[in-house]
Amino acid sequence: MRLQKRHVMKFESFTVPQPGCVTQVAEGIFWLRMPLPFALDHINLYLLEDEQGWYIVDCGLATSETRQHWQSVLSTLDKPVLGVIATHMHPDHIGLAGWLTEQHQVPLYMSQTEYFAARALFAGRAGASAWRDEQYFVRCGLATDAVTKAVGDGKGFSRIVSPLPVAYERLTEGQVLTINNNRWTVMIGRGHSPEHVCLYCQERHILVAGDHILPSITPNIGVYSTEPDGNPLADYLDTLLPFMELPSDTLVLPAHNQPFTGVRARVQALRGHHQQQLKTLYDVCRIPMRVTDCLPALFNRQLDSHLLHFAIAECLSHLNYLCAEGQLVRTLSEEGVYIYCQSPASETEQNDSVLSFDMVNG
Repeated sequence: MRLQKRHVMKFESFTVPQPGCVTQVAEGIFWLRMPLPFALDHINLYLLEDEQGWYIVDCGLATSETRQHWQSVLSTLDKPVLGVIATHMHPDHIGLAGWLTEQHQVPLYMSQTEYFAARALFAGRAGASAWRDEQYFVRCGLATDAVTKAVGDGKGFSRIVSPLPVAYERLTEGQVLTINNNRWTVMIGRGHSPEHVCLYCQERHILVAGDHILPSITPNIGVYSTEPDGNPLADYLDTLLPFMELPSDTLVLPAHNQPFTGVRARVQALRGHHQQQLKTLYDVCRIPMRVTDCLPALFNRQLDSHLLHFAIAECLSHLNYLCAEGQLVRTLSEEGVYIYCQSPASETEQNDSVLSFDMVNG
């Protein structure tokens, strides 16, 4: 019998930086932390030093408070800013990318899908109606008043994101950025966002992970109204696997919580988490269920309007995965609400096979 290798994750004992301050985590690499007005109350940002200047990795929300903290940090730099690297298009990561690139007249580095998704979200509906957004929430089981509140005016993104630059430098899988004679290889993750950029320095065993791999929480893997029949969970599970090949002593610099080592252990834990969520939903759907009916089984806390949106998207991504695997069937009720139930063709042994991921030992 082959013994399974045990991987261990541990936090590194760096001093958590206060807003407007930095903590050095390795030679030429500095950690910043900016506040967020959510339950998840912070985002980690990073500075990479080059001989000629500095590269900023992620930016924080476009708020006056974050701008002030950035000005405090920038005033201490002894060299110019050379560029801004955005891991993905979520507002806490790209919020001040336009402001920073405009202030310093430097390029924005992003993957293609993330850049154009951000441009589209910033532009809003541009005169298009919101019927698909409304249909999405109705089909998930929300009441009429909750649907109206959830749809809103479509301008939420642009309120916390500064105007985006009209040009960018494209980052692609396997591309290498040379910064201070260190080679940073682009690794693309999908699922949390369409084409999330991570940066790995093989010579130094350092990974800038963004939101793709977080140490204490699981990244939101959601299905939203822009692609209601998408299967981002399959994308996420697939693009986690290459990170199992990284050395166990890799220093991971995440966008939330603290830097850590033990990337293999964390990938195994993330995959195990989603395996359990899939099993839970499959069991719950022994009887017909709406998306909103499934939420208490996955989330054991009170969901305010902000969290409800993400919870629905997360639940739907797992339901879509199970439907794609033939484990659940989806029907549309007379009221226009999706109903999920176990597939008559799915048997216990078949279910166990589908829901047991091939956990890579590395």
